[in-house]
This record gives sequence, structure tokens and C-alpha cells, in this order.
Amino acid sequence: MRHLIDPTDLSKTETEEIVNLALDIIGNRDKYSEVCKGKKLATLFYEPSTRTRLSFTSAMMELGGNVLGFSDAMSSSVSKGETVADTTKVINCFADIIAMRHSVEGAPLVSALNSRTPVINAGDGSHAHPTQTLTDLLTIKRELGRLDNLTIGFCGDLKFGRTVHSLIKALSKFSGINVILIAPEELRLPGYMKHEVCDKLGVPYREVESLEEVINDLDVLYMTRVQKERFLDEEEYDRVKDCFVLTADKLENAKPEMRILHPLPRVNEISVDVDSDPRAAYFRQVENGKFVRMALILKLLEWASQPEHDRELIGDDVIVGKHHCSNPKCISNTEPHAVKPMFRPSADGNGLRCVYCEHRPAK
Repeated sequence: MRHLIDPTDLSKTETEEIVNLALDIIGNRDKYSEVCKGKKLATLFYEPSTRTRLSFTSAMMELGGNVLGFSDAMSSSVSKGETVADTTKVINCFADIIAMRHSVEGAPLVSALNSRTPVINAGDGSHAHPTQTLTDLLTIKRELGRLDNLTIGFCGDLKFGRTVHSLIKALSKFSGINVILIAPEELRLPGYMKHEVCDKLGVPYREVESLEEVINDLDVLYMTRVQKERFLDEEEYDRVKDCFVLTADKLENAKPEMRILHPLPRVNEISVDVDSDPRAAYFRQVENGKFVRMALILKLLEWASQPEHDRELIGDDVIVGKHHCSNPKCISNTEPHAVKPMFRPSADGNGLRCVYCEHRPAK
């Protein structure tokens, strides 16, 4: 079976296939209006969401399919202690494809390991958000006409920002990508991302603490919200929550063709006076999410019937049950009775990484 749990699950060719299919959908809406007739998408959203959940729902409806599921886990058997694996096995009886959003890292992977239908990770904690990444790629392609030869600045919460982590992974497949990381010390990109993605895959990057000093170099500025829900320490959140605010005057030195992206929701990191600037693409980005999810649903349903597209989720190098994850938000810790800890050698050769969330073993 083929699933989408992490952006690295897709090759460059497959990523481009999905983006190009989305572009065809945009240009030929009627052609795709009944292609999923009789198919059902289950949206299992254990965590609040507006854009992603409604985008999946709208995508399946525009393809002529039906949608079932829940937007509040406490209204399901999860409130009675049902595991992710068991919920998945139940939903397999009703749906042809699953989209899962979860606050616990690794939950969509566990779902995929127990599913006979395709599973899409619609965001798991601060780990990954691959469909937002596809949305971002489609937006860049539509706005700038290319996915190669870009200087992209990521600004704000780079530590917990799963959209940032996922997009850097995806962009690493394209040539001529330069990354500028704009964040305070407390919110810098995790070291494993810099080493295992940027260093290993040859993506040049530099770290700065001032947006103004680099804004004139950027083709894309990717703003992020400082996510209060990811912090264990509220005092730390209060120290960094207003680190970067993009205002219209800060755009004076930016390129005319530069584009501003944001996964939304925003709090105050982009002033409303930026919304009228033609470089502000974040609301166009929302609509692109529907089109790219339409394309992804079609591709996964197509690949589900083609054995040559099957992929192993867990490799032969995995170590099972000998270590415990250091991340309290990892599913191997939140469902220890049902999920065995699994680790694989780190890509940089430095120890082990959790299969579910990429954290190191507990000491």
C-alpha cells in the first residue's frame, strides 16, 4: 500500500506529478467533477483545524466523492481509550482513503502500518505536514513559475514549525535552493534537520536573527506563527511570541516578484497592512491547498491498485523495543501498551533516531 506520511515518501518525479495534476485540475475543473464518485474519504482530526480539514472535505466533494469522520476526537471512541491502530482498522471498514491530523507525533505512521487503505498525514504534532508542503510547492510554482533556483527565507518558529521542516525536506530535491533561517536562538531549526537534510543533501543555509538584513535577497518569504500549543513552558513562549512581525514598511527593500507565504492561522506575525500587497500570496495559498489535495487523493487511489507503487514504511535497519524515545509527545510514549518503540540509525551516522518522531533515545 502507498501512503503519504512524510515529504520524503515522494520522489521528485512523484512530487512534480502531483503538482502538475493540480495545475490540470485548476484548468479543467469539469473534467474531474465525478472521478471519485462512490469513493469515501475519512477525515480523522484529533487536533483542531480549519483550513486543512475543510480543504480535504472540499477536495473530495469536488471530485464527486463523499466524506465521513470526526473533527473532535472526544466525540469518537478515542474518548474511551481506543488506540490509533484500532481506530484505523475500524475506519478501513467504511472508507477508501484516510486523512489524519493528530497532536501526537508518529500517529499517522502507526495508522498507516495498520491500514489496508492509503493514509495521508494531515499534520502530526511538530513533526511533519506533507500536504501543506505540496500546497506550498504548488503556490510557489503558480506564483513564480519554477521550483528550482530559489532563495527562501523561513521566519519565526523554526523549532516547532512542522510546515517548515516538511518544506525544507521537499525543496532539497530541487536544484539551486538556498535557505535562510530567520529565528531567535530559542526557535532555531533543530540540529538534526540542519545536519540530516541541509548538510547531507547539499542545501546551503545560513542562520540570522534579523529579517531586515536578508529580505532583499529572498524569492520567497515563509512566515510562521509562534505556536503556543507546542510549548511546555509558557514563560518561554511569552519571551519569543512577538520576535518577528512583518509590516508593509519592511517590504520596501524586497524584490517586486518576491512572494510571502504563511501556512496560517496568523496571530500578529503579519500585519493586515501587508494583505493588499500583490506579493502576499497566503490567501491564494489556501485555495491551492484544495487543488493539490484533489490531486493527491487521485494519485494515492490510483497507486493503491498498482503494486509497483507500494513502499515499505519500515526498513530492515530498524531496532525494535530496545530503547525508549526521549520525546513525551511521541506515540510510542502516549500509547506504550500498543506501540513498540522503533529506532533507525541516524542519517548523519551519529546514533539513533525514533522512527515515529525523529527524536533520540532517552538516556
